Amino acid sequence: MLANIRIVLVQTYHPGNIGASARAMKTMGLTELVLVNPRGFPDAEASRLAAGAEDVVDRARVVASLEEAVSDCVQVVGASARLRSLPLPHYDEPEAMTRELVANAGSDPVALVFGRERSGLTNDEIRLCSHQVSIPANPEYGILNLSQAVQVLAYETFKAWRLRPESEYRLPRPAEERQPTREQMAHFQEHLSRVMQVSGFLTQPHARTEAQLQALFARAQPSRKELSLLRGLLSSLEAAASDG
Repeated sequence: MLANIRIVLVQTYHPGNIGASARAMKTMGLTELVLVNPRGFPDAEASRLAAGAEDVVDRARVVASLEEAVSDCVQVVGASARLRSLPLPHYDEPEAMTRELVANAGSDPVALVFGRERSGLTNDEIRLCSHQVSIPANPEYGILNLSQAVQVLAYETFKAWRLRPESEYRLPRPAEERQPTREQMAHFQEHLSRVMQVSGFLTQPHARTEAQLQALFARAQPSRKELSLLRGLLSSLEAAASDG
């Protein structure tokens, strides 16, 4: 289950933060590290600050985009300050988030995503997530170092894993009951957008409407079977519009 929980660091500037994050992960039983366009990697500073977690650093996977890093995940939680302009479901408490994350990790990969040291995640990167989470902190000085943020959420994840109910020790859920991957959801969103334009519901791309619908389906958390039914409905509507 813990092997299905992925830590994703986006465009990390200081290599030492990669090593310190790997150390934070290993203390909490997490080993899957993905780096999106790090400024410098491999780097001796990353290995030095790993301090015993060099194996996590050595196995880290480097990818070119966040989309590539999370496409196979069924839940992707972006760690950031709450952005009200993006109506994604938001966890105000990490504890609530990690209970759901651990439950989903019983069957499929999930990810916790952390942004750049100075600027965090962009709006476009947040849109690739299914949820957001914030770490409660002193409102007068709520700034956490990247590896500190990883440590806090890694600890909450490990705690949720230790305290998970006995029902979650069962065999993985059947595929049709599991949540779709981010790639499957992206294909659905593209299909929905296409049908909305073909039907005349939208006469031009409308980012806000599409973001609101993305948030709606993120809150609904359709299963793979339910998403397949929705795709079938969209295909039927698309065919009808084409025949007309």
